[in-house]
Amino acid sequence: MVYEPGEFAHCDLWFPEPVIPVGAGQERVLPVLVMTLAFSRFLTATMIPSRQAGDILAGMWLLIGRVGRVTKTLVWDRESAIGGTGRVSAPAAGFAGTLATQIRLAPPRDPEYKGIVERANGYFETSFLPGRRFVSPEDFNIQLAEWLTLANARTVRSVGGRPVDLLETDLRSMLELPPVDPLTGLSARVRLGRDYYVRVDTVDYSVDPRAIGRFVDVTASLDTVAVTCDGQPVARHARSWARHGVITDPEHAAAAARMRQALAEDRRRRAAATRHHGDGHPVSMRALPDYDALFGVDFTPTPSEKKASSE
Repeated sequence: MVYEPGEFAHCDLWFPEPVIPVGAGQERVLPVLVMTLAFSRFLTATMIPSRQAGDILAGMWLLIGRVGRVTKTLVWDRESAIGGTGRVSAPAAGFAGTLATQIRLAPPRDPEYKGIVERANGYFETSFLPGRRFVSPEDFNIQLAEWLTLANARTVRSVGGRPVDLLETDLRSMLELPPVDPLTGLSARVRLGRDYYVRVDTVDYSVDPRAIGRFVDVTASLDTVAVTCDGQPVARHARSWARHGVITDPEHAAAAARMRQALAEDRRRRAAATRHHGDGHPVSMRALPDYDALFGVDFTPTPSEKKASSE
């Protein structure tokens, strides 16, 4: 099949076999987003933390930004977050709309439809992985970026040249990037509970406890979790790629301790101000007007009494 410059980029998730240390004593098999420009065969790829739509779109925007332009069509298989129902998902459609491109879904059970990126995945398996060790997702992406520089400088027989040399021709026919970033990453709006933590992809992150009981907006990029309340930042953390973890900012913990101490002192003051009967039970403090009402008296002076007293 012959591809015209700037027309297609084939996208896929590749799951390399090596488990990657992600912190907290955990190791995971993580997805790698692969995008291949169909005309030049220029390869881009990056490891992402999950298969959720927000993370996939964040990875796509990262790779598109590295290229500097976007093709007129992005080809995907029926990845659940992109088009698992046979139709492009709402987040993916919004992403494509912002970039003025389109997402085309491959027919079901037809890997050859996007065979370019499938072959690229095989190339990664045989040429990138052997002999390598990775200590973190960041280390994986650093090594991958260095290797891609070499991979894009090799001669590809099917196009009769090197991807890095053909990229310029591809770029001239591709679309310019929009002046605003598309919506990517994970986001949620929640009311902050008494434990002052919010959950992002199974991990709990602390928030300034002064926002307890108020609505907060949570956003997560590939590497950062940020929380705002009424537009003001109340938390910012490096995103953890481990599962079921708890991330606490020491300042948030200290603020919570001060608030608990102040609450305890307030309760002690209230308790000390309560009168007690001889047998120890508390005696309520009644307001004086309550006794006036009980005995049917009113000591509020009338206007004539006020006038007489003034004379």
